Amino acid sequence: MYRKLAVGAFALVLPLAAAAAPLTYDIDPVHSFPQFMVSHFGAAFMHGRFNKTTGKLVLDREAKTGTIDIMIDTASIDTGPHELAGRPRTRDDHLRTPDFFNVKEFPAMTYKGSAKWTGEWPTEVQGQLTLLGVTHPLRLTVVHMNCVPDPRTKGKGELCGGNATGSFKRSDFGMKFGIPAVGDEIRLQVQFEALRPL
Repeated sequence: MYRKLAVGAFALVLPLAAAAAPLTYDIDPVHSFPQFMVSHFGAAFMHGRFNKTTGKLVLDREAKTGTIDIMIDTASIDTGPHELAGRPRTRDDHLRTPDFFNVKEFPAMTYKGSAKWTGEWPTEVQGQLTLLGVTHPLRLTVVHMNCVPDPRTKGKGELCGGNATGSFKRSDFGMKFGIPAVGDEIRLQVQFEALRPL
């Protein structure tokens, strides 16, 4: 009798434990674009983004923990426009050279971080950015985050996304070409979405 009660109690608790477990989401490359701004001759801030991003987001909303692991294809840099306009190469072609991202030797940069929560959602990510083979801490401020049923799967999946900001000095990673005409400080605006099938 006691054995049956114990088994029954365990069966009731198991779904609750499973629901509280960390959930893993795949970064959606179609809706995730790390963007940046950098000063150009001190006149204006130029904008750019990376078009190919992959990775994982792990959240445990009950325990208020989370991690993010992102890999960015450096060759996918896009600062448009792409016409030569009398130049021997496009701006993006120059950015792919050893002067800047050196994409042949370093085809990816990565960011791995852990979330800090205030209330219902993370408000900060403390992580490590690896660029040009050099790793330094990078803190991101989460300005918005939410998880909703994914309407594209008729409620059979969950969509989590958010926006975060941060900044770093590119010279800390050995990218010193063009300073100060092209600014040292890189301002980040990170937009990401991640999907989990149910």
